[in-house]
Amino acid sequence: MVLTAGRHGRLLLALGMVCLFAVLVLQYVCPGTECQLLRLHAFSSPSMADPYRTEDDTPVRFVPKLNFSDDDLLRKVDFNIKGDDLIVFLHIQKTGGTTFGRHLVRNIQLEQPCECKAGHKKCTCHRPGKKETWLFSRFSTGWSCGLHADWTELTNCVPAVVDNKREEQPRPSRNFYYITILRDPVSRYLSEWRHVQRGATWKASLHVCDGRSPTSDELPSCYTGDDWSGCSLKEFMHCPYNLANNRQVRMLSDLSLVGCYNLSVMQEEERNKVLLDSAKENLKRMAFFGLTEFQRKTQYLFEKTFNLNFISPFTQFNSTRASSMEIDEETQEHIRVLNFLDMELYDYAKDLFLQRYQFMRQKEHHEARLKRQEQRKILRAKHAHFKEQTDNSTDDYLGNVEKWR
Repeated sequence: MVLTAGRHGRLLLALGMVCLFAVLVLQYVCPGTECQLLRLHAFSSPSMADPYRTEDDTPVRFVPKLNFSDDDLLRKVDFNIKGDDLIVFLHIQKTGGTTFGRHLVRNIQLEQPCECKAGHKKCTCHRPGKKETWLFSRFSTGWSCGLHADWTELTNCVPAVVDNKREEQPRPSRNFYYITILRDPVSRYLSEWRHVQRGATWKASLHVCDGRSPTSDELPSCYTGDDWSGCSLKEFMHCPYNLANNRQVRMLSDLSLVGCYNLSVMQEEERNKVLLDSAKENLKRMAFFGLTEFQRKTQYLFEKTFNLNFISPFTQFNSTRASSMEIDEETQEHIRVLNFLDMELYDYAKDLFLQRYQFMRQKEHHEARLKRQEQRKILRAKHAHFKEQTDNSTDDYLGNVEKWR
């Protein structure tokens, strides 16, 4: 009996030491919170981890209307902030561009953040270790190519402005990444009317095309005097020369294709088609564009495109001065007719934008799934190695126990 009790005691001691050895090996095999993270991910709810799903009324799975290639949908550029690359922000009036522009200079995690001083309209956004900017925008370089310069102006002006005039030729390593923000045409139009009603004129806009600004005959004014303050919405809509009409198409198209502001170059129907097709193509080829109505998705796509992260999340404001106005359906329909090109462009942009968002999210989920599978594979290999070590240790110890007998 004494011999049996001693044998059981040694066996229990052996098993205890094996368990202790197992705990130590497990700590080595699965360090930190690696195992915990894998278990937490399995039990976590996808909707809880998705801050973009509750932003708007977009279905969880967007059903596209248009066909785009993977090259059209995948937007991920190798932006070299330490080199010569430049982000160029095309700021269209009343699209939320001011808010987005402030995000660019105040809200991005950078090795060398922009310096924004109180009371100064512009911030200094230098590349790390250099005295030159990586951002061409209202809040960094000012209106260097004219007030609210359009695509035609920027693409002709920006390279000459940013490249040193002493250099005989532009830097071959420089990439220009154009970005912009679009907005629902009716809301944007009403917002511009309210802005003009308060005294805005944008008289300093140059509208340069093919090397010159338009004449007064090519671009007549809608008002006499210093501004158009106090104008009614009916007066605003009645002016046939109002640049608020289809502004987003005009500012995103290559105006040189239609003779700039000379309306006699081609028939109106042909001109409209050329402008719309050009705006769509330029928008599609831009490095990035966002939509005012989708702030968080805009933030997400910008971060994924440029591999730059914002410090604070964007805020979706569903109520603005324009949206809070009570406009009857007949007037809204009139605004849609006046902005029929912008309406078609926005439908195109919204479809492309949401397809890009869905494409990037699916790509991200696929990459995360592959990463989890690889982690599980590594863990299984470590566990198999641990089990082999444990079995060998147990066999060796029990073998020694038999010898001790």
